[in-house]
Amino acid sequence: MYTEISLENLRENKLPHIWCAGCGNGIVLGAILRAIERSKIDKDKIVFVSGIGCAGRSSGYVNFNTLHTLHGRPLAFATGIKLANPDLHVIVATGDGDLAAIGGNHFIHTAKRNIDMTVIVFNNFTYGMTGGQVSPTTPDKAYTTTTPFGEIEEPMDISYLAVASGATYVARETIASPFVLEKYILNGIMHKGFSLIEAVSSCVTEFGRRNKLEDPAIYIKWLKDKSIPYSKTNALSVKDGIVVGEFINVEKEEFTEKYYEMVKKVRNEERD
Repeated sequence: MYTEISLENLRENKLPHIWCAGCGNGIVLGAILRAIERSKIDKDKIVFVSGIGCAGRSSGYVNFNTLHTLHGRPLAFATGIKLANPDLHVIVATGDGDLAAIGGNHFIHTAKRNIDMTVIVFNNFTYGMTGGQVSPTTPDKAYTTTTPFGEIEEPMDISYLAVASGATYVARETIASPFVLEKYILNGIMHKGFSLIEAVSSCVTEFGRRNKLEDPAIYIKWLKDKSIPYSKTNALSVKDGIVVGEFINVEKEEFTEKYYEMVKKVRNEERD
């Protein structure tokens, strides 16, 4: 059943948004807002954190408690928020460069700790806001401003890195299937532990025009055609495709709870 986006969850005075025509970020943000609506969580209990880049601008459009942080540092700020007030629901919006390049170390260690937060990665394969440079996820042979002869490095797989680092819920979907993406985001919000949902998006202006994907509809069809269900493949062996689906969904002790149990134990010992 389709869920309407409540205007109460948008800062209408901040619209229209700055994203380019054909950008997939609006589709991702719509999926996030519908998932939040379906979660029935008190909006005053939500903290929406973002970093720098096109995805980072999303925190300016949502009407929750929000924090727009430094480049690569949204997970560090989100960790502090969750530890200071474990009752809050922390949602992080970040880009592939923000999370996996300058923020890579924070990403690995936040997943390792299994801190209860939901991270949505807007992955458009490029640094869209600053000129279309190569990012950690740029596909092999793709053209960017800094790889004018084609990318020669293997792209980083954000979802597999999350699983390997200790995340307890990981899923990936493209903007070609926005309602499936919404379902995964809702699952991540309701999951207790570190959840990462990789939303493979489009950047028509920078990545698209350099890789024969200038038309937004063609771009979305390209994402759909490249999608391979996780349940039907050995994802590690896929070299030219986008593996989509739920990668992991397990229960494990959460870091914040362990931290406060330790604090309580130490205080009791001090009183004794």
